Amino acid sequence: MAQLKNWCFGEGIDPVKALLVKDVPPETEVGFIEETLQTVKELRRVKVRGRMYDPQSQSLTVLCECREKVNKKAIPLDVVPEWFAITWRIFGPSEQEEEPQAQAAGDGHNVPLPDSIFFSPLLASTPEAIIRAVCDVLQMTSKHTHGDNNLYRRLHTFSGVMPTPPGEEQLENWVEQARHMIEEYDRPEREKKMRIMESVKGPALEILQAVRFKNPSASSMDYIDILETTFGNPESGEELYFAFRMLCQHPNEKLSEFQRRLERVPNKVVQKGGLQSSAADKARLDQLIKGAIRSDIMILNLRLRNRRDSPPTFLELLNEIRLEEEHEVSFSIHPKLSTPKVLL
Repeated sequence: MAQLKNWCFGEGIDPVKALLVKDVPPETEVGFIEETLQTVKELRRVKVRGRMYDPQSQSLTVLCECREKVNKKAIPLDVVPEWFAITWRIFGPSEQEEEPQAQAAGDGHNVPLPDSIFFSPLLASTPEAIIRAVCDVLQMTSKHTHGDNNLYRRLHTFSGVMPTPPGEEQLENWVEQARHMIEEYDRPEREKKMRIMESVKGPALEILQAVRFKNPSASSMDYIDILETTFGNPESGEELYFAFRMLCQHPNEKLSEFQRRLERVPNKVVQKGGLQSSAADKARLDQLIKGAIRSDIMILNLRLRNRRDSPPTFLELLNEIRLEEEHEVSFSIHPKLSTPKVLL
């Protein structure tokens, strides 16, 4: 493999004792990479000598040095690391690098072939080369098909450290993103858990590692719930519901902005058991009417008090409120062309 040979030359490493590992997540620590590769008994002692980021696959290619000469035919094509669903591909030295002595002997029956022949899996005849070629094609196809989707689903980093370090997400925002990913991500449960593990570090990672060790069957949603319980607000569902009922519209806050601020709280109350999910829309509307102390006319225009028995959904109500706000803005700019409406 040309990349392995050239990289080894730059690092001063013997190519016959080196290998490349691909598709490693960027956040993976060096120690974890070495521990994972040393689970392959054919490799024995392994040391990471270099890492390079591939923007196309959004993963690392890692250069590793082994204590002994690498037997390409004995090592597996890939390795499945603990806590990850996606395998890491392993590339050993080419036959040209493994047998320099045979080439130096000048055997008349073995004519050296060009580099392109040695490194092209499609022209190789060994079963291993054929299998590797098929795997490469399938993986490339999968990346083209799901590349944009995987990029969209990537979660921001969360560690649980307070105050939140720069570049990391706060717990509430991270939990919201993670729950959305779990609900919408049409992938196996194992991959969902891997996505969660990829996005955490520090104390949060230690918590999930302990959970996985004690309960390997824990789901991705269990991971999120445990982190929320560990690092989140310790208030009960009843306490959260009481705090929700005390929310009011801020000065100069639009009604639509107040509604969006209200939206996030009932979900937490439901998750904590302080409110039935079937009653969330009604509770939302009741608190909007009660807390909108600076939008009485708009509440009256939308007849919200008459709709408590059949409350609109969040999106329906948001659309109605925004239309009414646009009407008020239009009236303030052109008072003669528009008249305020009050529906009694």
